[in-house]
Amino acid sequence: MVSLASVPARAAARPIRSRTADAAVFVGTAALVWLLVRVGSGASVPWTVDTAPPSASTDPANLPYYAARSLLRMFIALGVSIVFTFVYATAAARSRRAEKVLVPALDVLQSVPILGFLSITVTGFIALFPGSQLGLECASVFAIFTSQAWNMTFAFYYSLKSQPRDLDEASRLLRLSRWQRFWRVDLPGGMIPLVWNGMMSFGGGWFFLTASEALSVNGHQFALPGIGAYVAAAGDNGELGRVGLAILVMIALVIAVNVAFWRPLTAWAERFRVEESESAEAPRSLTLEVLRRSRLPRLVGRPLGHLVYPLDRVMAVFGVADHPLRTPVARRRLGDVVFAAAVAAIIGYGAYRAVRFIHDGVGFAEVGHAGLLGLATFARVAVVVVVSTLIWVPVGVWIGMNPRVSRLAQPVVQVLASFPANFLFPLVTAALIATGVSLDIGGIVLMALGSQWYILFNVIAGASAIPNDLREAAANLGLPTALKWRRLILPAIFAGYVTGGITAAGGAWNASIVAEVVTYRGQTLTATGLGSYITAATADGDWGRILVGVMVMSMFVVGTNRTLWRRLYVLAERRYSPA
Repeated sequence: MVSLASVPARAAARPIRSRTADAAVFVGTAALVWLLVRVGSGASVPWTVDTAPPSASTDPANLPYYAARSLLRMFIALGVSIVFTFVYATAAARSRRAEKVLVPALDVLQSVPILGFLSITVTGFIALFPGSQLGLECASVFAIFTSQAWNMTFAFYYSLKSQPRDLDEASRLLRLSRWQRFWRVDLPGGMIPLVWNGMMSFGGGWFFLTASEALSVNGHQFALPGIGAYVAAAGDNGELGRVGLAILVMIALVIAVNVAFWRPLTAWAERFRVEESESAEAPRSLTLEVLRRSRLPRLVGRPLGHLVYPLDRVMAVFGVADHPLRTPVARRRLGDVVFAAAVAAIIGYGAYRAVRFIHDGVGFAEVGHAGLLGLATFARVAVVVVVSTLIWVPVGVWIGMNPRVSRLAQPVVQVLASFPANFLFPLVTAALIATGVSLDIGGIVLMALGSQWYILFNVIAGASAIPNDLREAAANLGLPTALKWRRLILPAIFAGYVTGGITAAGGAWNASIVAEVVTYRGQTLTATGLGSYITAATADGDWGRILVGVMVMSMFVVGTNRTLWRRLYVLAERRYSPA
């Protein structure tokens, strides 16, 4: 039976306790709590639509506070995304009927551009918290959530679907409850891809930070205190020096988050690797080492450990992680018919209302116009995915299969992937204006900067998850490079690549919203495409064109997923899933 590998000997050895580590953890925790209180208090200040500032201040003295506010929004959105991922992906993977609805719905949700969500939710959140900035904060966090959650959900869903068969059988034989199976089998088995895709999703959130903090919705301009709104205001004013200063602060912030959060998390997640032999060199983290040497985490965790058994008893009401060996055919078919009828009724009613709204508003000729614009954006997305595949698959395999290279390259990759490329848009726009290059071409580069990293991160995760005993067997057999790629590497990374490809394509579609319309010093460049169409409609508050643009983009994305990516998912599950 395949088992979860134990932590390598040097990592599993009991660390030497240190009072210095205790002091460092205590001071760090106290500073973190103080920052949360200090920064969080600014989210509920009095605020109204009429008095809301249309842009953020570009005073460099505000940058540290703005960076802290943005970082708080990012982590709140990450927490919500994790909860959503656990619930949604588990339901889709464990329920046959739910899977038929939830997976296509996830395709649609991923295809809806961030401005599509903002145009709907901003007014609702503001009405939910009248007279307080908290409503706009919630709208911003929700927008960031929509840029993080889908990739993580796809990754965790696939890890559940491709779970080794013997682990599934062991869970059923041991009669684990659904709660126990999730925490003891499902989550550990999907931890490595979840962490890597969490890093990538966090980077995706940075990319859309400007759109979520500097809002132009329904004819109104809103700006929240944040580094994204700072860059947007500095770019509009043509203040390249202050844009450069914000870029430096952003690089420092990304490195700090990597050192203090993501690097320790990736090193800790290595304990969940599935293999029978130990890796020659495990990832290391100074922050994790300090936490392991401190007594404080253990003192806090010991009382919480006593809650495990009572929680298991309480959550046993959700049933056992098993399914009946035999279900009456008539009963199953009746349930399928009722379920399909309910789903069809809901979809039919929604489609009727949408068609009626378009017919009474902009007319169906607008759908054809948006479709032609969608073809232009689709061509850019295809170029981005193909070129990213050719470049980053070999690089990702090289990084993932070499622990020493991974330790050195991972921080660099994380900085590049997490750095919001649209912070560079003012500089790129100035260069395009100076050289006369059309944004129809330059937009491809801008879209690639915001989406190519999904492929790289998923390939790294797939390559690093190759069991060490298989690597050793390939080395001992002296396999030629071509045969090694065909028989070991490509089958091992295929599932990860498919996840990366589908999210990269969806990310490129979303990136078109900010890549097809860029502004510098009052001069706006616009590319022909569906992204610029939706951006203009959102700024004007034209609900008919917003609906048409979102529907057409969703049809392009879902159609591509159904005809290409979903078939590759099935191929990965049938041929390359570990048995």
